[in-house]
Formats: sequence, structure tokens, C-alpha cells
Amino acid sequence: MTLQLTVPSMSCSVCASKITQALQAVDANASVQADPTTKLVNVETQASETAIKEALAAAGYPVA
Repeated sequence: MTLQLTVPSMSCSVCASKITQALQAVDANASVQADPTTKLVNVETQASETAIKEALAAAGYPVA
């Protein structure tokens, strides 16, 4: 499943790295592309959308 999520609080490459780590903690095989410029996170994962959104919120980057 591929998800495209908007994360307004992502502002730099460090944020993108933290988001990638948080999502790969949920699904180690997830493909994550986080772009601080567009605030978009594209995730290809086997995890549920709910689990992905919860991981982002827990990391301090709630989805809009």
C-alpha cells in the first residue's frame, strides 16, 4: 500500500530523517520519501494507515 501524507511540522532534513526512522520502526521494509519542502511523506508499506499515522504522531509529526 502506498500512502501520501501531509506533515506540516516537517521543516528540515533532520525532521525527514526522524520521520523515516519512526516509520521504519513500524515496518522495517517500508520505503519512505519525506520532503521538507513540500511537507509530503510518501510511504510504501505493509503496515496499516492507522499504524503509520500513529507512529508519526508519536514522533511529534502529526498528519494534517
